[in-house]
Amino acid sequence: MSRAPSFVGVILAAGESSRMGRDKALLDWRGQSFLEATLELLAPHTQLSIVVAGKNAESLAPIVYAKAGFLIVNQRPELGQFSSLQVGLQEVLNRGRDAAVVALVDRPPCDSATVERLLGEFAEAYVKGQWAVVPEYGGKHGHPFVVGREMIEAFLRAPATSSAREVEHSLVDRILYLTVADPRVAVNVDTPEDYARLTTA
Repeated sequence: MSRAPSFVGVILAAGESSRMGRDKALLDWRGQSFLEATLELLAPHTQLSIVVAGKNAESLAPIVYAKAGFLIVNQRPELGQFSSLQVGLQEVLNRGRDAAVVALVDRPPCDSATVERLLGEFAEAYVKGQWAVVPEYGGKHGHPFVVGREMIEAFLRAPATSSAREVEHSLVDRILYLTVADPRVAVNVDTPEDYARLTTA
């Protein structure tokens, strides 16, 4: 990029949360839903935020609009999370932007300082030929991650049957894996038991 990238927040929220039994986007986190908290996290660091919803679009819309976000719908959410990623990243390009901070809605947000560090590292890594910065904690890769135009286009070129991990592994030399001191980048909340452990920790 010859100029400073214009970052868009992309929040993937189209999952059916079948193992949880209720929409994980609406789970409470310190007095807010996961979705509200994630929108607030990204707001200071991005020009706008896009939430990719599925069959839950109607229930998420009031939250998204109240936080000045934009809602788009993945018409084929049954294809899985990678399809939502492609829908969201295509919208980033459609809006004339060239970089994104991609977050998942099914977990508590990380610290704001972590996002700030990811963006700072991305600015330095990009001029050295790297296309993405992925946080790592305890040996696990996490979210949110930051991608530039080249990585966005690589995700969009991949077949719908692919996965983010497959694309990532094919371009590992273009990715900076950044160790952070923020355990929430690698937290998974898939079941009521996971959520109970999170809220009682």
